[in-house]
Amino acid sequence: MERDLVLIALALLTWGIGEGAYFYFQPLYLQELGASPVAIGSILGAVAMAMSLAHIPAGYFADRIGRRGMLRAAWLMGLTATWIMALAPGLPLFVAGMLLYGLTAAVMSPLNSYITAARGRLSVGRALTVVSAAYNSGAFFGPLIGGAIGQNFALRHIYLFAGSVFIVSTLVMFFIRPQPVEPRDGVSSRDLLHNRAYLGFLALTFIVMFALYLPQPLTPNFLQNQRGLDLTRIGWAGSLGSLGNALLSLRLGGLPAPTGFLLGQVGVGLFAAFIWLGAGLPWYLAGYFLLGGYRVTRTLAIAQVRELVHHANMGLAFGIAETVSASANLLASPLAGYLYAMNPEIVYPLALGSIAISILLSARFAPGQPQATNG
Repeated sequence: MERDLVLIALALLTWGIGEGAYFYFQPLYLQELGASPVAIGSILGAVAMAMSLAHIPAGYFADRIGRRGMLRAAWLMGLTATWIMALAPGLPLFVAGMLLYGLTAAVMSPLNSYITAARGRLSVGRALTVVSAAYNSGAFFGPLIGGAIGQNFALRHIYLFAGSVFIVSTLVMFFIRPQPVEPRDGVSSRDLLHNRAYLGFLALTFIVMFALYLPQPLTPNFLQNQRGLDLTRIGWAGSLGSLGNALLSLRLGGLPAPTGFLLGQVGVGLFAAFIWLGAGLPWYLAGYFLLGGYRVTRTLAIAQVRELVHHANMGLAFGIAETVSASANLLASPLAGYLYAMNPEIVYPLALGSIAISILLSARFAPGQPQATNG
């Protein structure tokens, strides 16, 4: 791989360790701080809103002022937000830290643009999934560490660990090289509004991401409260999820993007079925492994977007696509909390039905072998 791609992978590997340490336990820590299931869903929805607000301006500025500065700013913001969560004395300040962390989702558009430009001889789909696998390799170890810390000390200490690891990741990001701003040559950002193939794929992406996220937000609570798993075993599940992310990214990333896009959805459908109908820990671990299909599907959606737009609009196009995905999460999170409060199990059959619909729509409307346009 190219030098800068290796550095990005290293930064994401270490970030994955820190984020993975607390990510799967965050709903449980919110519960510990006094949030109800409905409140947890609403908080996660608010974080998704913060994420959705960040993507478009980040992609726009990445196209115009360069990607490296945007990446460094996002890494520093994530570091700050994590230490706010680590040191928060109660729920309000902790949620403020979560919201600030949500804004760091702005990194995705310039990050994907940077990876795409630095990929060398790799295809777009392969470059994105290889770097994603680096993040998820780190995230495999994070939940094991987080579960051990939470079980033996307290959940709050997980954030202290994550903040410390993020310092290392942030330092690595200051060694990547700048990339030139792409010449626009008369290309306008408004061209995206007239690109029917791109707009149609955005609509499909929203439906798919909504269906895939719906069974996820309250599953740690479900496993603890309804299935009796302790924090260590939930940590095992999170690690298997990250391992699934890494291995499925490498495997499905080598397939044509539309094929991997479909198979990733199948994986999340099996996750929902195993959590709902599984008869013990092995089923839950297998389900979390297959949940890796979620990140693969999201990554391969971005890979397909690249083939539908002009390279000068790449950052903005990625930003809009990420906003669409975050908006789906914004709606799915509070709905998941409401359904959990009504009946903890009902979200899973509903998610299975939604995923079946998304698979059918993807098979019919996802780009088969899309060609780049001037839109």
